[in-house]
Amino acid sequence: MVALCVAIALVLLRVILALTVFKPRHPITNVDSIRLQNMSLGMDMFSMSVNVNFTLEVDVLVNNPNKLGFNYYNSSAQLNYRTQLIGEAPIPNGDILVEEIKGLNLTLTVMADRLVSNSKVTKDVALGSLPLNTLVRIFCQVNVLGFMKFYVASTSYQKFPISSSSRICTKEQSCPHSLQYSKRITK
Repeated sequence: MVALCVAIALVLLRVILALTVFKPRHPITNVDSIRLQNMSLGMDMFSMSVNVNFTLEVDVLVNNPNKLGFNYYNSSAQLNYRTQLIGEAPIPNGDILVEEIKGLNLTLTVMADRLVSNSKVTKDVALGSLPLNTLVRIFCQVNVLGFMKFYVASTSYQKFPISSSSRICTKEQSCPHSLQYSKRITK
């Protein structure tokens, strides 16, 4: 009888800890820096065409505020011109320890054909600025006490227009961190 009471008390304690102290918090993602590599922007006035070619190096910081480590998987960083996807880089699967801040270095190659096919590029290059933004999505799995798995997703959005005359990237912080999580109890 005593053993049964102790077993029930331990199970209740594990559940209470899992839902309070070890409750999963979303990872905080932030685009720390964006560096332009091999950039060339040009406009041919006679044929009304735009020549675009560049590669971006993006440093992403992922902060784990959880009391437990987590694994991240199927994550990606996207580069958009206005609302059109023009570049993408997968984030390799990995793990982040308890309360760790991990830096990820990604290389985004621009799909120039998608950018040039957009009718607004000519106008933006003529005005001297390309309005770009990055979207980073991190999907995580947090194991709580070995029997509960929580799936958490974090999204970070960052605007940064590129000046075509000075080739300077100006970062505008616009990061509404969204959180989605679901709980799966495993046996």
